[in-house]
Amino acid sequence: MRIAMLTNNYKPFVGGVPISVERQAEELVKRGHSVTVFAPEYDADKEEKKKGNRIKNRIACPCGAPEKERIEGWIRNYGYDNGIRIIRFGTGKQCMDNGMVYPKLILREITDVFAQETFDLIHTHHPMFVGPTALYLGRKYQIPVVYTYHTRYEDYLHYLDFLRKDRSFPTARRWALEFARETVVPKYMKWFTNQCDLILAPTAGMLKRIRENGTHTQAAVFPTGLKEEFYSGHLEEAMEIHHRYLPQGGVLFAVTGRLEEEKNPGFLLEGVAKLKEKMSVPFQVLFIGSGSMRKALGQKAEELGIADVVHFLGNVVNGQVNRYLQASDLFLFASKSETQGIVLAEAFASGCPVVAVDASGVEDIVENGVNGFRTVEDVDVWSDKVLEALDKREYMGEQAKITAEGYRLARLAAYEELLYGQCIAAKADKQEEMGYEYEEDGAENITRRVFRIFKTS
Repeated sequence: MRIAMLTNNYKPFVGGVPISVERQAEELVKRGHSVTVFAPEYDADKEEKKKGNRIKNRIACPCGAPEKERIEGWIRNYGYDNGIRIIRFGTGKQCMDNGMVYPKLILREITDVFAQETFDLIHTHHPMFVGPTALYLGRKYQIPVVYTYHTRYEDYLHYLDFLRKDRSFPTARRWALEFARETVVPKYMKWFTNQCDLILAPTAGMLKRIRENGTHTQAAVFPTGLKEEFYSGHLEEAMEIHHRYLPQGGVLFAVTGRLEEEKNPGFLLEGVAKLKEKMSVPFQVLFIGSGSMRKALGQKAEELGIADVVHFLGNVVNGQVNRYLQASDLFLFASKSETQGIVLAEAFASGCPVVAVDASGVEDIVENGVNGFRTVEDVDVWSDKVLEALDKREYMGEQAKITAEGYRLARLAAYEELLYGQCIAAKADKQEEMGYEYEEDGAENITRRVFRIFKTS
């Protein structure tokens, strides 16, 4: 199969969606499929482009187009990464506080490639920006569009510039936030998902959520998988990490994730302060990840008197994260905005139980008293469960490994391949049955068609 994956964020941006896209694409390439990832340019890409260091190669033309056509429309900045072809598209000048970029509404870099190449399926990982482009191309070329519901967008509205907390007119902002969260986002998501041919939800809970919002499209549960490296033992390296932070012995906790508001790291620091009151043995907490809250969290750690037990390590290379997880006795988690929580599965694969705030994306993987605990957002209750989990660490660690077996990437890729094949076949049958014909209306009309949903739905 020739698969086009469209995403609003990708490497070098660090986050769950880029990780998911990369892992899926790599595994599909291993299985013999051709995967092209259309991803945004970042500042580093643009700087390299100015220096003339970007890879500028001619895309091979399978359809025998004339040389002039290839030169005019096919020269693109692109490269290959582990067999994945990556084509970058333009973005706006501004970016969000967390480093995410704003793709342009009309993505010519994508539409031009589709005009010259044939794809069997489009897999979009976002409903906005690249999402309407995916629908337009799917309709135009009569190929199925698959969408993965990665993100609860109503929990990320604070990143939009006009809805930031530091903006004036707080009353208007609160009204706009509420309206967007309760009306605009659900209505748009209902419209978008029902235009797709297949919806992939990372958990059963998220599938239920989109069904309740009015999605009738064919859907399946499909979580992000884990590379084999997360299942491999690195005992010596893990012991070295543990000894580095606790040379005299003690308990090592791990936290991985972006240091942003929606991940709720402030609560974890308050919880750690409560643990310091309750624990009689030495302990250290490793925060792996970066974000806009890094400085504020460091200050808060000082104020709470826990700066001596908290370490902010910044981003760690993906291939090394499992070493830190294997070195840790327990994984701490407080995010309330997850659709799956990839890091939970990663912790389980390393034999690390989890204590998490009970929320969406957590309830589907953390089983109370078995591989960890889910708690209310209360530092006393949460810290008590941490202590209880430490007492049951050996049993819970083994159960965590059993849970992680269901997330092996190779197994999930075979399932994804099956879903893709079924989707392509169903699309072909539907077209034959309906005698479907595409009416050309131009990519520039994408945005206009999207905004119609608020008049017709």
